Amino acid sequence: MPDVYCSVDNCHYWSQGNVCRASQILVATDAWAEQASEAIDATSHMEVPTASADSCMETCCKTFVAEGSAATKDDSIIKN
Repeated sequence: MPDVYCSVDNCHYWSQGNVCRASQILVATDAWAEQASEAIDATSHMEVPTASADSCMETCCKTFVAEGSAATKDDSIIKN
């Protein structure tokens, strides 16, 4: 897997050097993510419709889980 960098330091998958340690990552368009359930993440990627974005500002990471949240055990995504 390629290196993925993230500066959201309160994410469960964040690590020093702004490295994302999630075993899977889902990036979606903001337009879709705004209406989607918080429960949809990388493990449900086949439910996410494909869409186009005009810039990175129209995309978001759906893998985010707040550090210390019980939601870190809701799916099979692990912290590498």
